[in-house]
Amino acid sequence: MDTTQLLKGVLDMAVLAVIVDDDGYGYDIVRRLRAAGLDEVGDASVYGTLRRLYSAGALSSYVVPSDGGPHRKYYGMNANGRVMLAEQRANWSHFADTLTRLLEQPQPTVPLLTIGDNS
Repeated sequence: MDTTQLLKGVLDMAVLAVIVDDDGYGYDIVRRLRAAGLDEVGDASVYGTLRRLYSAGALSSYVVPSDGGPHRKYYGMNANGRVMLAEQRANWSHFADTLTRLLEQPQPTVPLLTIGDNS
């Protein structure tokens, strides 16, 4: 199953979830998502999500100087982000429960026709 479309629909929530307790910079957040099992997440998608969440008022940011390279822009969740994550968690739980019930329903058996069978 191609999970790319599923990932697009939940990336905001996933990013918020990995920084809920620990601020992070862009590539650090990408690594956390991949370590959590979202192997297909793209760097550009995460950076775009961080910018969008910041613009929406869900994140705060600050710059930390680096000894061995460029400064790093860290993102942390603010009160608006915590509310957003709580709402998304509730929506996800409802959606996942509904889909699980749907998938667990017995499916009617449909006989397969074989080539040359005219019935």
